Amino acid sequence: MLMRSRLAPILAIGIIAAFAAGRGAAQTSRPTFTDVTKTAGVRFVHENGALGKKYLPETMGSGGAFLDADGDGWQDMLLVNSSSWPGQPKSKAVMALYRNNHDGTFTDVTAAAGLAVPMYGMGVATADYDNDGKVDIYVTALGASHLFHNLGGLKFADVTATAKVASPGFATSAAWFDADRDGKLDLAVGHYVDWAIERDLFCTLNGKTKSYCTPESYKGQSLSLYRNQGDGTFQDITASAGLEDASAKALGLALLDHNNDGWIDLFVANDTQPNRLYENRKGRFVDIGVSAGVAFNEAGVARAGMGVDAADYDGSGRQSLVIGNFSNEMMALYTNEGNGLFIDEAPRSTIGRASLLSLTFGAFFFDYDLDGKLDIFAANGHVADDIASVQTRVTYAQAPHLFHNLGGRAFEDVSKSSGAAMTQPMVARGAAYGDIDGDGDLDVLITSNKGPVRLLRNDGAERQAKLRVQLVGAASNRDAIGAFARVTSSAGVSPWLMVKTGSSYLSQSELPLTFGLGQATTITKVEVKWPNGNTETLTGVTINQALRVEEGKGVTVRAPLPASRPGNK
Repeated sequence: MLMRSRLAPILAIGIIAAFAAGRGAAQTSRPTFTDVTKTAGVRFVHENGALGKKYLPETMGSGGAFLDADGDGWQDMLLVNSSSWPGQPKSKAVMALYRNNHDGTFTDVTAAAGLAVPMYGMGVATADYDNDGKVDIYVTALGASHLFHNLGGLKFADVTATAKVASPGFATSAAWFDADRDGKLDLAVGHYVDWAIERDLFCTLNGKTKSYCTPESYKGQSLSLYRNQGDGTFQDITASAGLEDASAKALGLALLDHNNDGWIDLFVANDTQPNRLYENRKGRFVDIGVSAGVAFNEAGVARAGMGVDAADYDGSGRQSLVIGNFSNEMMALYTNEGNGLFIDEAPRSTIGRASLLSLTFGAFFFDYDLDGKLDIFAANGHVADDIASVQTRVTYAQAPHLFHNLGGRAFEDVSKSSGAAMTQPMVARGAAYGDIDGDGDLDVLITSNKGPVRLLRNDGAERQAKLRVQLVGAASNRDAIGAFARVTSSAGVSPWLMVKTGSSYLSQSELPLTFGLGQATTITKVEVKWPNGNTETLTGVTINQALRVEEGKGVTVRAPLPASRPGNK
């Protein structure tokens, strides 16, 4: 059953949940994921225009995002769509905004919201760029991207032209962050290759029929950085910020502070080009990818980087990187050693062995079982629908991976024991996490290329102790992008979690932070490091709560989380 009662909005101001806070029953079995796409009322299908001409963009798919579009404290969903090509029958495919109905179902409100805009869409990044308290939407696309300003009341206006952020080209992933720490969110937009229909090339796997070309066939495109000028417009500062790179073939962007200096750095996962780790030196960026050991694999070869995420997965207080790569390359898990170097743990671990034949696009860290350690999710699917004809061990549709963090930098592959939904092959692309039903655990959204989206509900993790925290900036940007927080409880000290946009592949997860506390019974303190460098320590917090924490004001809203979901086994 999808839901047996209405769960309170996680962070809705002034709404008190029907469930009393308190210690839930100990978790007795591993959580599982249930495909609730149909019962949730989500009918989205991605269109890529593929009709046999094998145009490169057809292979890339599109992303999705969890966001609170109407400010009611519940996570809505935005699903990016592509389109048909010129000369084909005109496609009706547009992106979709699904409003959360607070009962486990969603309603498509795209047209009424003003978002039914035709484009060959790719990725999405959402944030409150003008600090007005409403989340805005940036959708990357082939040709020209779009910025939609939130007018309130589930209405959006396309302000791309006046904001000057069309970012022409083959735009992929994007991320909002305060690059210069002035309290306003800037915008980074990744670009892939210099492709157009009139410059499409003939490539083949068998010497006879056309196949999709690899990115080596095309020149790259530089990513772009747009500085927020505070008046609704942006200035392209790519070159002056040190980010211009015509050889880049960016697919994934991740925010991190790799050296804990308080300035947010930018990681770029490039396809067949060296990855870039741009260290933020007070608003100007310097690529240290080679010296940090994240540009190449162990053999010194650039891999086909897709999605990427950064997090303190080992509890060291330092953010490491997980990267999805091509089949026969395995995923990367670059552990931050704290001395300026990253070491790839994947080749010697379960992650490397399990992902060797997979082609991983979306990838992220999250605590799926709320035990206090960050696990890894990977969405997989090949780009060539005829790959099996030349590589018999590699399939087009592939099942996802779920790696459970055992501590000590070790993981176990729990994909096959985490529910039937985790064993279903799909041509997956984007992936994101968010709490769709207000029970405090993290559910998963997966997009597919020229196929239906899948929404997987997390069942069982909510029995663990947890804390949800939404940070609201004042002197800092309102969404507190770049803020860090951690929790000290009777179960120990949690990893530092960062509020971030971007990450994964063409997608974005929810902004509120979820702390798994395992068997904890009490919380000692919650520490917050704001993007402008200010710090706060909060006390008097109890387990199984959702908090709204405002910069300089402390906790302004407390709402209880259920110790278990009624009706769950």
